[in-house]
Amino acid sequence: MYETLNEINDEVKKCTKCNLCKNRTNTVFGVGNENADIMLIGEGPGADEDREGEPFVGKAGKLMNQAFQGLGISREKIYIANIVKCRPPNNRNPEKEEATACLNYLRNQVVLVKPKIIVLLGSVALKNILGDNYGITASRGKWIEKRGILYMPTFHPAALLRDDSKKIDFWNDLELVKAKSKEKNLLM
Repeated sequence: MYETLNEINDEVKKCTKCNLCKNRTNTVFGVGNENADIMLIGEGPGADEDREGEPFVGKAGKLMNQAFQGLGISREKIYIANIVKCRPPNNRNPEKEEATACLNYLRNQVVLVKPKIIVLLGSVALKNILGDNYGITASRGKWIEKRGILYMPTFHPAALLRDDSKKIDFWNDLELVKAKSKEKNLLM
């Protein structure tokens, strides 16, 4: 068990548990409020994230930031992480063994941040956190409670760049998160 997020990040920077470490420029650990009530989990870093070492700084991140701004959600008050901490080649989905190699880091991030709500961005995050019996299309927009944490699955912002019709569902899902956070007096 780790005492701080910095300890986990130091381990991630040295990690060689899977082949993703071979081509990384930077590890992409997590960013935001270390005591956040709301945590977002994506799948893995893209090229921009690999270059900058921070999650959601590319086109998908900019789109997500626009949604946050429109909904009055402060990115600084939430915590953002990914299933894997190194960029999969060609922005492909992380393979099962890559995700498995990183999940202990993510679990420890969750333990230390202690979020009340976790927004799962896309199918990769949903399946790796809640299990293969969940699908993003059927699960998105529906609250799932496990071990005292509320989960809100929604589309990954990169999916919105490929399919404009998903933007409304993404917005509505974030509105549900905002409403739940107000109901529970959570910082957002």
